This record gives sequence, C-alpha cells and structure tokens, in this order.
Amino acid sequence: MTLTYNDYRLQLRETFKIAYGNYDYRDSLTVALSANGETGFGECVAINYYNIDLQKFKLDLESVKDRLHSLSIIHPLEFYSFLLTLELHPFLRSALDCAYWDLFGKLENRTFAEVVDLHQDNLPESSFTINVAGFDEQFEKIKASKWTRFKVKCNGLDRGNVFKLLDSGKEVALDSNTSFTEEDCIFLESQTLTQGFSYLEQPLPAGQFSLLTKNKNAHWMCDEDCQSVEDLQSLSSHYRSVNIKVMKLGGITPALEMISAAHSFGFKVMIGCMTESTVGISAGMALAGLCDYADLDGANLISNDFAEGSKVVEGKLLLSEAPGLGIRLI
Repeated sequence: MTLTYNDYRLQLRETFKIAYGNYDYRDSLTVALSANGETGFGECVAINYYNIDLQKFKLDLESVKDRLHSLSIIHPLEFYSFLLTLELHPFLRSALDCAYWDLFGKLENRTFAEVVDLHQDNLPESSFTINVAGFDEQFEKIKASKWTRFKVKCNGLDRGNVFKLLDSGKEVALDSNTSFTEEDCIFLESQTLTQGFSYLEQPLPAGQFSLLTKNKNAHWMCDEDCQSVEDLQSLSSHYRSVNIKVMKLGGITPALEMISAAHSFGFKVMIGCMTESTVGISAGMALAGLCDYADLDGANLISNDFAEGSKVVEGKLLLSEAPGLGIRLI
C-alpha cells in the first residue's frame, strides 16, 4: 500500500461568518492510499479553533509512510486499530481511516453500505448554512433558497428578531458556536416559541452545559461538548441530540461507534461536517442512513471542489453508487 497527499485551498463562495471569525477559504490536506490499481481518498482541513497545523500533519505522514507501505490489505476495523498505534491527531487519523474505507470498498468492488450491511433507504435532508448577519439578510436568504432546512449562524442572541425566523415557513435551527450567554439560554428555555426551532446547537462554551435542561422548550444539540463516547453520559441530562463529525472524531470507524452509543443514551444524532470538499462530505454521507439529521453542505459552500462522489442537491442526499465511498478526483 502506498501513501501520497496533496494540499488544496478551498475557496468559499461567500465569506463564511460565524462567531469564531470570518473566513474566505479553508486549507485542505487530502491523503490517498493505493493498492492493486485502486486508490482511496480522505481529507482533513485546517480549522483555526481546533489548532490544526497541516504542515505538521505532512511531517507526521512522512514519519509513518514506511509503516503504511509495509502494511498488507486488512479489514478497515483492523486498519483502524493499527492507526491508533501511530498516535496521530484525530483530524489526520480521520483522513487515513476514510481513505482506507474508500480503498477497501474499491478493492472489494462494494460500496461502503454493502461492506457494513447498512440500509440507506431513509436519508435525512441536509441543512444549509446561513452566515452571521442582520435578521433581514438572513431571512431573505432563507426565503429565496430552494433548500428547505437551514442552520442559522448566530453571534450572540438577537432576542427581538430570533423568533421571526420561524415565519420563513422553512425548517430552521440555530447554531451559536458557543456565543450565547447563560441568560440567553434561560430565555430560550422559557419561551414556548423556541419549540419551533429544529434544534439549538452548542449554545455555551464547552464544559458549561450544566445550566441546560433538555426537557424544557429548547432542543439543545451538543457539538464542541462531545468529543468522544466517554462524554455522552454526562451530557445526557442536558442535550437531546449530538452533532457527530467524522473529522472531529478521528474517522468513519469511531463515528460508527459514537452513533451507536449516542442512540443507546437516547440522543438524536446529526451527521455534520466542516467546510470540506466532496472527499470529506462523501465520508459523512456514508453514515447518513444511521442518523436523524444531516448538516452536510460543506462542499456546496466552496467554488473549487476537486472531487466527485456523493453530493447534496438542494438538501437531498444523493449517495454515490460507486464502490467504496465513491470518491474520484477531478
């Protein structure tokens, strides 16, 4: 098995404005694992609030290249056990894990769903991201879009206008990226109108969730608060749902475990994403049949996608029928 990798700069169609900052591009590192004439692909992106350093990742890849080259083809679950011995950052481990699932399926001439015996009959629709902006701009974008589900980014809570978003006639969720105050959360829990939102994601900074109550009006969803299976029990009295991201968890393999564990604790599960190309989005979409919600618009937000695979069209998830994860670079 051989390893190669390439850098890409993902140009955003419009400035991505969230509580953490404003972004016009994301840097991406795509890894490729090849064997017997087939190649699988995986991706990780540089997210500043996760302190991702792609230059270090490339040095890490060089340090493990020989061990990867000497490895024979094994089942993806065995491959993930091998990856854990390399002590890589979860983002980089995710890229390698996804690339291997893609490669393994291509070598077997089976889709990911066929390899893991997963039925993909009832896929959730994806939301589309509405950037931080004034109410009027956000409302008009929702009304004008052909998508039906939206995740509205907030930088703090506009109590005077927030419920007016529900007048759009679309399915609306709020994502504060930890920018709400404790007073904002108490306000939202006390308002029956809050029940109109699909969910309210990560309202407070990680670790401050003890204030939240899941059985009031607000459907709280955790993101930054949930980094591993071990976090679920402490979160279960406060959140109704959890946002699972393949890259954050370290790959498809741990995401499968997390989805199962989250459901066992009674959580609804969303399969989410970073700003990623079709390489990363295809990995997330492979798990959509196991999830209750989807937020997989990452590739729709960029103007220079460099891959083909599974895709999202106006919220509909269209899974590739090609082997593996169905990824091909263009």
